[in-house]
Amino acid sequence: MSTGYLGLGSNVGDRRANLQAAVDALPAHGVRVLAASSTYDTDPVGLVLDQPAFLNACVRIETDLGPEALLDACKAVERELGRDLEGGVRHGPRPIDVDLLLLGELEYTSARLTLPHEQATARRFVLIPLLELDFELATPGGTRLADVLAALPLDEGVRRAGDPLDVP
Repeated sequence: MSTGYLGLGSNVGDRRANLQAAVDALPAHGVRVLAASSTYDTDPVGLVLDQPAFLNACVRIETDLGPEALLDACKAVERELGRDLEGGVRHGPRPIDVDLLLLGELEYTSARLTLPHEQATARRFVLIPLLELDFELATPGGTRLADVLAALPLDEGVRRAGDPLDVP
């Protein structure tokens, strides 16, 4: 059994309901949610800046799934909740995003997946809710995520929006 962390995001429809639906759907895919962070209202980043703000959160999970199977579970939840995985603009508006950020001490790279997630140490909207779950978190290489966050510029808007999501 491995402990891991997922990042959740939504900027289409009822954003909080979409995040909660993802948390509620994960157990049916072999993913037990142990804890959820508060939700954070965040400015869009990346290639498409002209879109609604995102609501983001992170969850600590436990699973027997390996990295590829866990990625498949995340994608299945996205499909179930209305995300079109074949079309659409990369980094564009979406009802749900479920990203695999960390899985135990695993460093892993394939054509589909890199662990730790490539953006986990570059985005405030990931690091703030992640560190809320465990302030002592570090990458498998030993880099403390709190130190990474402290070194990031303050140009990315991240505002606490609400209480933690409900854990089933």
